[in-house]
Formats: sequence, structure tokens, C-alpha cells
Amino acid sequence: MPSYESLKQAADERWRLLTDGPIPWVRVGAAMCGHSAGAYDVIAALRAELDRRGIDANIDEVGCLGICYAEPLADVLLPGAKSRLFFGNVDAADVGAIADYIANGAEPRGRALGWLGDEPIAGVEDLNRLPGISAQRRIALRNAGHVAPSDIHQYIANGGYAGIHKALTQMQPDDVIKEVSDSGLRGRGGAAFPTGVKWSFMVRSPGPPKYMLCNCEEGDPGAYNDKGILESDPHTLLEGLMIGGYATRATNGIVFIRHGHDGPIDRTEQAIRQAYEAGVLGENIFGSDFSFDIEVALTGESYVAGEETALMEAIEGKRSQPRYRPPFPAAFGVWGYPSTINNVKTYSYTPEIISRGAEWFSSIGVNRSTGTAIICLTGNVEYPGLYEVPMGVTLGEVVNDIGGGVPNGKRLKLLQTGGPLGGVLGADSMAIHIDFDEMRDAGAILGSGGIIVGDEDVCAVDLTRILVAFCQFESCGKCFPCRLGMEHLLEITERIASCESRPGDLDLMRSVGTTMEASSLCGHGQLGFGPIRSALTHFESDFLAHIEERRCPTGSCLGPRIAPKNTRPYAHDFVPTGAQNG
Repeated sequence: MPSYESLKQAADERWRLLTDGPIPWVRVGAAMCGHSAGAYDVIAALRAELDRRGIDANIDEVGCLGICYAEPLADVLLPGAKSRLFFGNVDAADVGAIADYIANGAEPRGRALGWLGDEPIAGVEDLNRLPGISAQRRIALRNAGHVAPSDIHQYIANGGYAGIHKALTQMQPDDVIKEVSDSGLRGRGGAAFPTGVKWSFMVRSPGPPKYMLCNCEEGDPGAYNDKGILESDPHTLLEGLMIGGYATRATNGIVFIRHGHDGPIDRTEQAIRQAYEAGVLGENIFGSDFSFDIEVALTGESYVAGEETALMEAIEGKRSQPRYRPPFPAAFGVWGYPSTINNVKTYSYTPEIISRGAEWFSSIGVNRSTGTAIICLTGNVEYPGLYEVPMGVTLGEVVNDIGGGVPNGKRLKLLQTGGPLGGVLGADSMAIHIDFDEMRDAGAILGSGGIIVGDEDVCAVDLTRILVAFCQFESCGKCFPCRLGMEHLLEITERIASCESRPGDLDLMRSVGTTMEASSLCGHGQLGFGPIRSALTHFESDFLAHIEERRCPTGSCLGPRIAPKNTRPYAHDFVPTGAQNG
């Protein structure tokens, strides 16, 4: 079993050869945003051009730097250079200019740097000139865009696996839980439950085996940060799982990923293989008495599978439906063994918390919301992207300062936050802080971090109808308050959107929603009325225009419909201009 010190020494040498070696190093953003913008065409064309010229170079696929609007993004570090030169919005036609720079060091002008005019971006420091970069505080995404997710040595050279090494050599399991508790870390999957408290529940449960489960179901429309972490830096998740396993005396980890998300699946499985080959996973890790195994589990597309007990049912090969509780997962989880479930983002913070200490993490953020939030900003916004920002920034700062505001001279009308079970907020909500409790009190939730921006042409009624349709379609049907309640809410919102409402429809929706909140089995039904309640709070005039005046203020409900009446469209159908760039 190799020691951590020997692994670190080998990784440092690998990093030295990349950053100060005899051949250029080219990094191309190939996460979802880069992939969708043509990154793999750029990589293939660049390899071919360099081969044609007889130029040897290290070319790595890396993750997202957080400026999705500039993808495909490539950066080049020449031998002996002090800084990297960044190329944005590259396509296959631009590789000649990149190859020229690699060959002779001449800074190209024109299209290859078109997203900043003719000014080259030389060095990471210059990235602060770009919209949104200077406002970020990257912890979970600290390596994204800088290291190749396919190379464990790059991760280790940048401090990777130092957290689990410190935990195994300097801390007892209870010390790890206390450190996580003192940091104030709360679950980033939506519920915002204190992570250290959750881990403590499983300590007293008998084992082995005991399981640490990671939830990357991520079915929220407009949310892609879990997948972004796995595509950009999967080893930080594996290390977080190991730390949680050591703290709770667990023996196994399972990463649950929705079937069809090939990028995250492939990157995670590759990282697991590399970790076993390096001796980081398996028996007696770093010479300790701690052994831990990790695997990936896949399931079909089911939004409810994101609920922790439904996730366990899916892992066992059953239909994704929530379990009745008690017993709770910490006592009776997957296959009947004690289990603890956290989100990808939650685990990804823990290596830095253990390495740097609870006080460091708790000094970031505001109130009971410590650390950072990873925001997926999409919709009618100038600079959509994946941004990691300190807790406590305002929605206005996220939308206007980081996202560049609403384009084309349009006015901001609404924000849809926290996924389909979240809330709809008005333009007067820009002073609300990114804070779990403050957003909840405002009638919305942070959820998994998705924020969809809508301009003045978006109809609040039609958006609400689409959210309700998504929730109705994704109801697992196990409990009748959700099964029947979501059907009734969809029927009513369809009537209102069609300007065919009946007297008392608003009161009827409130009655159905209240019943669902009080009696549904899981959060899907309990939160299903949330989008309607928040939309009525902020956009009652839109609803009254449909009901009393039989008209849609924006005209969108009376024109061609997003989906035919009485069908069940997904909320993915609401894709305002610019959302595809996320």
C-alpha cells in the first residue's frame, strides 16, 4: 500500500512536467457547456493541426471555469511562460491561430479572442476582468478548469487527498464530525440540513456494512452543478465520500447518477478506477485500519429518485418511490443496512473543511448559511453560467453583476429558483440574499442552486403551469394527496392559462395545496404547491388578468402553446433565450 507522501511526490513531479516542462500544455473546457458548444470538434482539429506541423503538446480535457458563455474555452501554457493565454468561443476554424501561438509564441488577434475584443487574457489574474469571475469564491469547484479530471496526479498535486490523509493520521472519527459540524456546512441538495448532525445519526448504528450514499440524480430543470463537479473534478467527491465514511465508520460508498448522463458517469467511474490503482481506495488506506470501497449506481429518469429513500429503492433495483419512515436511513437504509445520503456538492466541500479547518469555512457566508453556493444561472441573462459565490450575496448581485443583467434592453420580470418545487420571485426581490433561511422566508428556496431569469415577455401563469405540469408528471403516485393533488392543480392552472377559469379556482388551488403540504409522503407533494403560492404572491395581477379579463398580459398563453392542452409537458420546455448556453 503506497504512502500518501510517495503519491504526492510522484504527483508533484507530474505537475512540474506539465507546468514547467519542455512541451506546451493545452487545456480545453469539455464539461457540458464546452461539449455542447463544440469542444470535442476543437480538440480533434487541434490535435490534427499540431500533428500536421509536427508539434508535440500535452492536450487535456478539463472542466468548467465558470464562464460557460465563453465556451469552448482553451488555454495554452508555453514552456518557460509565466502565464496561460486564454482563447474563448473557439471553433475548429480557430485552431490555426492557436497552433501559430504554440509554434512561435506570437499572440494572435481577432476571432480567437473575440469575446474580449483584441485584448489577450494572459494569466489567471486577467480572468478577473471577465463578468462574474472576480465575484466567485471557488471551494467545491476549486480545481474545475485547472486540472484534468482524468488525471489523479493533477488532483493530488493540487492538495487532493490531503484531507482524508489528515483525518486518518491526525483525527478520530468523532473529531471529523465535530469539525464538519463546527464549519456550519448544511446539505446542498435542497433540504439544507446540518451535515455534521446527519453524519452523527449513523455513528451508533451497528456495522459492517454501512453505506455512504451520494445523490447525483439532479433532475431540477436549470440545475447542472452536481454534474459539473463530476465532469470537472470527480476526485473531490470521492475524497469527500471517504471522509464521511471514516467519520461514520462506514465501509462502502455508492454514487447514484441518473442514467444517460454519460459525462459525469464516465468521469466518476474513471476516477474510481484510478483511485483503486493508486491505492487510495480499498483496503487499509494510507496504511491505516480504514478500508473503503466506492461504486457507481445508475437508474432511469425519475425526479422522485432524488428523495433519499426513493434513491435507496432505485439502487436496490426497485421502482423509485419514497419509503414510510420510521425506520430512518441511519438505522435501516439501502438493503436494510445503515446509510447516510448527501448531495455531490455537500461531499465536495468536506476535503477543504478538513484540510483548512472549520473556522476557515464558517468565516465565509452569512448567518447560518456558511461557505459558498454554486449557482446555475440560465434564462434571459447576458452571461449564463456555473458560478460559485459566497453565501450572503444578493440575488441582484448574481443576476446583474455576475450575470450581466437582462439582455436586449428588456426588463427583468421574475426569477424561478430552487427547481420546480421552488419559488417564483418578482423583480422586487433583488435585495434577497443567497441564504437558505432568508430565501425560504421569501417564499422560495435555494434548492440545488438553479436560478432561471425571466424578462418582461415571460408570463408568470404559463411558467407556473409548466412547473406544475412537471411536478404532476414526475409524481411517483404512491400517496394519494400528491397523486391526486398534483392532477387537480394541473387542471386548474391549465384552465387559468387558457383563460377558461371557473369561479373559485384560486381558492380551490389553495385548498388542494394546503392538503398536499399536510399529508403527502415526501417533499415532492409537500412542496408541490410552492411555485403556485409564490407566483400568486408576486404576480397575482397576471392571474387576475387571465381570470377576470380573459387575456394574457404577455400574449404568450393565447398564442401557440408550448404543449397541447391536457398534455403533461416538462418544465424543460421553458427555455428562455440564453438558457441553452448553460
